[in-house]
Amino acid sequence: MATEIKPLHGEGRSMFGLSGLLGELSSEFFGTMVLLAFGDGVVAVAVAGLPGSGRTSSPTTIFTGVGGWLLITFGWMFAVAMAVYVAGGVSGAHLNPAVTLGLAVRRRFPWSKVLPYWAAELVGAIFGALIVYMVYGPAIQAFDLAAKAVPQQGTALATYSIFATFPAAYFHGSVLGPLVDQIVGTAFLLIFVLALTDGRNGVAPQGNLGPWMVGAAVGAIGMSYGTNAGYAINPARDFGPRMVAWLFGWGKTAFPGTFSSGAFHFANYFWIPIAGPLIGGVVGVLLYDWFIGDVLAARLRTHEEPEAGRAVSTE
Repeated sequence: MATEIKPLHGEGRSMFGLSGLLGELSSEFFGTMVLLAFGDGVVAVAVAGLPGSGRTSSPTTIFTGVGGWLLITFGWMFAVAMAVYVAGGVSGAHLNPAVTLGLAVRRRFPWSKVLPYWAAELVGAIFGALIVYMVYGPAIQAFDLAAKAVPQQGTALATYSIFATFPAAYFHGSVLGPLVDQIVGTAFLLIFVLALTDGRNGVAPQGNLGPWMVGAAVGAIGMSYGTNAGYAINPARDFGPRMVAWLFGWGKTAFPGTFSSGAFHFANYFWIPIAGPLIGGVVGVLLYDWFIGDVLAARLRTHEEPEAGRAVSTE
């Protein structure tokens, strides 16, 4: 049926995005844009949209209990699933430089494509964040006005959080805790992605359920490891919107990532959600192969029969 769909451009288009690497980059850009438009979008709803529209007890009431956090984690879960459905058929839907790097390290993804994929993912994240600002700009401004917060003065941390991440106050400005958090969270992400896409693994999701399960993996990470540092677990997801926040007036809170209010402070934080996920992505791939992937490979080589009750792949 797909071959019967007439191309929108007819037969005359021969430029960007039709085949080869350019087609893959087009997919990564568009998929990452969808990811951020809905991921940052759900945070905008929780932080500014619900209070400003009169759906909370006051114009500045956010996160009244766990409901706000669950809204965000489920929203990101759906955002990831939809983005993978959008881009998966063309580029594999990495949508994350840490995933791209991890696959290059251990899954024969061509190293020549790593930097182009990273660039497409970053630009897609920027455009996704721009969509959120375009749609929710009035709500963001209304929230800051009601909260007497001024982004340019570094006092609008709540609305800044719509776009990028920052560490919890209990780290007291230390970089070690947030860095470890990002390494651990991203390592789990790659472990889950590999388990869900490994054709040798008989419990991998069948049919087209894979994107939903990848989204569920991100939701699980957010619920279990999200509050330490906002579970960026994706350099493009954080750095692209961070640049948008910087462009629209959040200043040093966005870049270089510096904030101080009483005992709550952090400085030059921008590199943590970049370095941590890149390290964690490689760690996750290595851990998966050490404990699971190599075992599956060995059993396939020796034609070892599975234990009773254990599913086995025929691929």
